[in-house]
Amino acid sequence: MAEAHQAVGFRPSLTSDGAEVELSAPVLQEIYLSGLRSWKRHLSRFWNDFLTGVFPASPLSWLFLFSAIQLAWFLQLDPSLGLMEKIKELLPDWSGWCLGISALFASCLWGALIFTLHVALRLLLSYHGWLLEPHGAMSSPTKTWLALVRIFSGRKTMLFSYQRSLPRQPVPSVQDTVRKYLESVRPILSDEDFDWTSVLAQEFLRLQASLLQWYLQLKSWWASNYVSDWWEEFVYLRSRHSLMVNSNYYMMDFLYVTPTPVQAARAGNAVHALLLYRHRLNRQEILPTLLMGMRPLCSAQYEKIFNTTRIPGIQKDHIRHLRDSRHVAVFHRGRFFRVGTHSQSGLLSPRALEQQFQRILDDPSPACPQEEHLAVRGPRGPGSLKRLGKSKVCGGVDGDALEAVEGAAFFVSLDSEPAGLTREDPAASLDAYARALLAGRGHDRWFDKSFTLIVFSNGKLGLSVEHSWADCPISGHMWEFTLATECFQLGYSADGHCKGHPDPSLPQPQRLYWHLPEKIHLSISLALRGAKTLSGNIDCHVFPFSHFGKSFIKRCHLSSDSFVQMALQLAHFRDRGQFCLTYESTMTRLFLEGRTETVRSCTREACNFVRAMEDKEKTRRALFRLAVEKHQSLLKAAMSGQGVDRHLFALYIVSQFLHLRSPFLDQVHSEQWQLATSQIPVQQIHLFDVHNYPDYVSSGGGFGPADDHGYGVSYIFMGDDTITFHISSKKSSTKTVR
Repeated sequence: MAEAHQAVGFRPSLTSDGAEVELSAPVLQEIYLSGLRSWKRHLSRFWNDFLTGVFPASPLSWLFLFSAIQLAWFLQLDPSLGLMEKIKELLPDWSGWCLGISALFASCLWGALIFTLHVALRLLLSYHGWLLEPHGAMSSPTKTWLALVRIFSGRKTMLFSYQRSLPRQPVPSVQDTVRKYLESVRPILSDEDFDWTSVLAQEFLRLQASLLQWYLQLKSWWASNYVSDWWEEFVYLRSRHSLMVNSNYYMMDFLYVTPTPVQAARAGNAVHALLLYRHRLNRQEILPTLLMGMRPLCSAQYEKIFNTTRIPGIQKDHIRHLRDSRHVAVFHRGRFFRVGTHSQSGLLSPRALEQQFQRILDDPSPACPQEEHLAVRGPRGPGSLKRLGKSKVCGGVDGDALEAVEGAAFFVSLDSEPAGLTREDPAASLDAYARALLAGRGHDRWFDKSFTLIVFSNGKLGLSVEHSWADCPISGHMWEFTLATECFQLGYSADGHCKGHPDPSLPQPQRLYWHLPEKIHLSISLALRGAKTLSGNIDCHVFPFSHFGKSFIKRCHLSSDSFVQMALQLAHFRDRGQFCLTYESTMTRLFLEGRTETVRSCTREACNFVRAMEDKEKTRRALFRLAVEKHQSLLKAAMSGQGVDRHLFALYIVSQFLHLRSPFLDQVHSEQWQLATSQIPVQQIHLFDVHNYPDYVSSGGGFGPADDHGYGVSYIFMGDDTITFHISSKKSSTKTVR
């Protein structure tokens, strides 16, 4: 989603003030550290995997195997083919050795069987032939493959069950990547510019490509993923742009329905539902996502949804993740509060949480000087380092207010104004709703938290999500669960309050007070001025299109995503009279720790279709199908690790470590994406009854434009007959004025 802006803006050799910063670490050392981080993550997951059940076997299976060996030994059968007897001869005569030898042999055999199953499943999951087959058709090899995957997957799969069996993301051939790149830019370059780019590409292949490719191959063998950790570091954590608008994205509530107008009640149910999701996440009770119901996707990004904060640094930020947190941080009318989410008996009920939020809403105390604007975030770097030192918690309890915010499960903003669709002016109200979620007032969201839950005064909800820790499908999965749970399972009483009874014994929410040095005041004022300028410059438009939707497109035997991408190409051409580089985000979670890849949707076939539409040629339908087929082939190649942009990005990073300048790679990473697009997937259809409750479907979300003169376009298929578009641009641009 918003990654397009970050991908364009990243410059690993520059600070925010333009000064050169050397990437002094040798590339081999960086590759070694990448692998070391990967292995540490694997080891940290091992104990939790053991407690929750080793896949595709569990500790009970070891007990069964041990019992079977003991039984065979009792029946004077030797399943070890003489090995156990040999070991027994070498050991002193002691009756207990028999039991120990059986346990040792059972453990070794059990481990060998599990390893074999993992390797077999990894080999099976490396097959991508099913992805290239026509939709709705399945060949005999694919049916055989699917049956084997189901057999080797075991009966009970948990969220992280497949992690040890996922293949690693392959490094594409550098020749293929350069060829695909040249093909992608041909429609938007003049003959002279394309010839020059081709010369640079050939020079790159001749002089530098093989060396850079060798380092990437080495990293792919040693680390979990050859690109994802660098993508997180250089595109996100080293970016010095303000997170607001440039990186963070938003997600909306139901478009046409607000289950209750009581702000505290909606907050109580939503927070309770989010914490229920966290409980299921900790117990790995969330089912792994299966693409097309067949192929498991990587679940690594789920680990940092909660208890996570992006900590600002001078040259780069870092992600801080806690194992647990039993409170949320709340912002209301310029004041900060710490609200506990658990009592001695467990998670607080929705009604108890509502009570706590209502106490905050009723608190008449004013905000302290500069406290109201404390959460404002300007460009990253020294000016954003509000490491505020020791503060205190209301009630005389010594503590650290900053720690209370950064150590919270997530951040909650109780807004004092309503939001959402209104009958009087539906278009303007939705646009204002989107702007409120994307930027707010610039200082009423803690943009560094993994996500901020926003509850408006009329009960409308929304999310503001920090992008570095994970991509949209992860937060979208959580948001679908939250909306479905708080409406259909938790529900509300007839008067709009949460079900149940208040708990008068609960202590008051703790007010956080901040001790702000005088030097901080100026930086807050400067950051606030920049934030207001940035938020005031963003233009958002939400457009529910209800003439037809996914069901009609499928009846035409077309991909719904490709259909919309071609429509966007046509709309952009009619708007600008020219074609542009188009960024469409797709996932690479078929591989271990995969994140995203770019689909370059502006193809030669798409341009031919658009020109035919403008000239009203009779071949429009045939050209349209060719354009859709080309887009589908690019999409499938990107998903299977054969995309263009992540490979070029990783080659560029290696060249920076080697201090090896490449004019071709410099040109690639100077391109501007004037059209950045993303589809928000609906992943848990079973949670919503779209036939009996058609209005109870998520309306998706959006992000800022990647280019100052471009558009950011997000879309979601709501049910069968509606497509909701979220479009953003800059008001300062003379090319995107409505």
